[in-house]
Amino acid sequence: QVQLVESGGGLVQAGGSLRLSCAASGRTFSSYAMGWFRQAPGKEREFVASISRSGITTNHADSVKGRFTISRDNAKNTMYLQMNSLKPEDTAVYSCAASRRSTWYRGTQANEYDYWGQGTQVTVSS
Repeated sequence: QVQLVESGGGLVQAGGSLRLSCAASGRTFSSYAMGWFRQAPGKEREFVASISRSGITTNHADSVKGRFTISRDNAKNTMYLQMNSLKPEDTAVYSCAASRRSTWYRGTQANEYDYWGQGTQVTVSS
C-alpha cells in the first residue's frame, strides 16, 4: 500500500505558474504508474496527466498540453506537475493517484488507479 500527499497548491493570477508535488510513502514508488486528476466545483473529475513507472512515457490532456508537464523522481518518491500559463478554468482540486496494475495503459481513467491523495486546491484568478 502507498500513501500519497500533495502539496504546492495555492492562489495565483492568470498567466502564472505553480508546481505541484505528490510525495509517496514506502520503498516501491517506482513500481507505481502515476497520474494527476482535477475536479472543479460542480464538475466531474477529469484527467490531467499520467506517467509510466520509469517516467519515460507521459500523457497530457489536450486542455493542458503545452502548458503542464508531469514528471517524477523515483529516487525521491515524488511526482510533480509543473503548471505554466495558468487560466481561471484550471481552478480545481488537484489529486494524485497511483496504480500497480499490470493493465495500466495510458492512465487516463480514474478507475485505473488504486490509491489517491487528499488533493490540493489550485485557484487561478483572472
